[in-house]
Amino acid sequence: MYILSEPAGYAILLGVGLFLALVVLIVVRIETKWLGTKKTFEWFSTAGRTIKTGLLITSVVSAWTWAATLLQSSTVAYQYGISGPFWYAAGASIQVILFGILAIELKRKAPMTHTFPELVNARFGKTPHKVFLGFAFLTNTIVTSMLILGGAAVIQALTGIDVFVASFLIPIGIVIYTLFGGLKATFYAEYLNTAFIFGIILVFTGIVYFGSSEIGGIGGMYEKLASASALQPIPGNSMGTYLTMASLGALAFGIINIIGNFGTVFVDQSYWQRAIASKPKSVVPGFVIGGLAWFAIPFALATTLGLSAVALNMDISAQQVESGLVAPLTASRLFGDIGAIVMASVLFTAVTAAGAAQLTSVSSLVTYDVYRTYIKPSSSGRELMRISRMAILGFGLGMGVLSSVLFVSGISLQYLYLAMGIFIGSAVAPISLAILWKKTNRHAATTGAILGLAIGIISWLGTSILVGGTLSISSTSSTASLLAGNAASILSSLVIVLLGSIARPEKFNFEQLRHKIIVYDEKIRAKIEQETNDAALKKSLHSAILCGIVISLVIIIVIPVPLFLSGYVFSREFFSAWIFSVIGWVVAAASVVWLVPIIQSRHSVEEVIRRSVGAQKYEIESDLAANEEFAQKILVAIDGSATSVRCLNYVNYTLRDMSNVKVFIAHIIEWGDDSESVDEETVSKIQEQGKIMISSVVVPARIRHHERIIRLGDPAKKIAELAKSLHIDTIVMGKRGLGNAEFMGHVPYALLGLTSKPVVLLD
Repeated sequence: MYILSEPAGYAILLGVGLFLALVVLIVVRIETKWLGTKKTFEWFSTAGRTIKTGLLITSVVSAWTWAATLLQSSTVAYQYGISGPFWYAAGASIQVILFGILAIELKRKAPMTHTFPELVNARFGKTPHKVFLGFAFLTNTIVTSMLILGGAAVIQALTGIDVFVASFLIPIGIVIYTLFGGLKATFYAEYLNTAFIFGIILVFTGIVYFGSSEIGGIGGMYEKLASASALQPIPGNSMGTYLTMASLGALAFGIINIIGNFGTVFVDQSYWQRAIASKPKSVVPGFVIGGLAWFAIPFALATTLGLSAVALNMDISAQQVESGLVAPLTASRLFGDIGAIVMASVLFTAVTAAGAAQLTSVSSLVTYDVYRTYIKPSSSGRELMRISRMAILGFGLGMGVLSSVLFVSGISLQYLYLAMGIFIGSAVAPISLAILWKKTNRHAATTGAILGLAIGIISWLGTSILVGGTLSISSTSSTASLLAGNAASILSSLVIVLLGSIARPEKFNFEQLRHKIIVYDEKIRAKIEQETNDAALKKSLHSAILCGIVISLVIIIVIPVPLFLSGYVFSREFFSAWIFSVIGWVVAAASVVWLVPIIQSRHSVEEVIRRSVGAQKYEIESDLAANEEFAQKILVAIDGSATSVRCLNYVNYTLRDMSNVKVFIAHIIEWGDDSESVDEETVSKIQEQGKIMISSVVVPARIRHHERIIRLGDPAKKIAELAKSLHIDTIVMGKRGLGNAEFMGHVPYALLGLTSKPVVLLD
């Protein structure tokens, strides 16, 4: 008997993807119509490099909130007690915080970069590029597989929908969402996803610790965990209790978690892509605060649902634990069908948003590092957009096949999560040192990645045979074998790269990266050069290093080590303080996630509201203009030149009776259709300047009916469009414009070929 019906499962499966796709479509429409964003491939893949701190924080949190974040964290709480949620959160947050160092160095040394393999290609050459491109694709494949594995397992457990059907339906929603989104729109949708997740966690935490009679509040939770410790003590925990940080199992998990997750951050293009898309001054605070905000999600959710499963003495099978079903089953027990629906919805918004980040990353790798590098270097933006969408479609649907294979083979979410560092950890040191150290030797970097992978796999399988006597899913999933494989992969690679580079150091000049990696759009390139001032970015680098080291030491040494070494068992008072710290952390993180993006985007929001109201007013006025019985409608194009201003005087003195004439005064701010997007603040400033200019134009008193219009775009096209939509009788404009052409300016020349309306040109 399943908690929810199959129709409810299908509604969640299809509804989440379609809802987010709708949100993305609306955002894209708003951006292109009212904020002046041009939907080019640069916009699609890098968001115009305009993302501010608030959206970067929410995007980092969303991209790092996998199915495993919501599921595996509660599993380790159920297995190890209070220490499990802490080690899950600590073991996967410091990588994001430390990545801020690489991100700011990328802005300093290679600001034109689109992908990290593109950086490797410029630094090391084609052969290393192919090797690390392979690691990039492998990382995206593993992460996306985990997303789908976790999502499909939960939907099957809650609704009974076949896991193979779910494995193919989940990618469909992600593909639809990503195809329409592009990176900039995805940032906005990720904000909604992250805000929703924090809202649900606050509700769950509040009800469990302050409103559940079954749990009995913080005191009731403490008593129930103490009783569970007496009835079923945990091997390896101090006194067998759930109420201690002194847990050998949790510590081993934490070490594996720390090592493995360096690979899934440092070798995952989605995090590099977010660094690339962000404004330089937003990179360090975005990743540091993003890492701390993400910490609150597994810490609070697992401390709530994972410990509740123990306190309620729930009967959860070993297979359900391996599949990550502790959290959804507990939510269902505590909150009934509503809890199951909410948990499934939270999971699928997370899977969809994080999956979209992975698909966008894959599309960038395919277009920039495969198609443009090896197939067609001269490809246009339109071609790259087409290839990108084909990559999204192919990779997304292929993940359904891979997930089905993993299910058949018996590989669970927990197994894949703990083993991933073995396969991708060896690339961490070479990629990091490629941007951090000028002496890094290209051959040592490539060799370190390949040999590190081999050493990691050999160590993993060898330890599995020593521990279990044979190779099987059971023996290769033992803590000892996973720890050996993860540690061997990342550490052996680091040693090889360092020794090889010390023996034969290179003296690479990072300034070359600015010339080898090209952004073809002049506006974007000029913007990057202006914003990547080395003196200012050096201060950000120092902040990134200081924050990264201090926070990492506090999280993985200062807090847990004394509690572990002392074997301390939480008292009721200490447990209460611990729970209040959990709640305080999640409240602070939620406040940042909810408020900072809105505060930083307030000008854009105001602009959208103003433009939307203005657009409605314009439509009404335009319809009235079309229906009012004016004898004549005249469009006067003003570009700021003296000749264009005289056009109003020409109309004033030429027409005897102005009572039945309406004059539309139009100022078109030139904005090429093929130009890349700039940030909304710049667009707003340009529009404000346009308003000042057109407002300064004095309209003769005889012109009783007039309307001022501002538009962005190609002047000739916009004038022609306005003339048609407003049913203009005559267009009046200057012959030469601001350019002082010898015979005729380019705008009137182009306009004559675009409109059949009479055009009066004044010299």
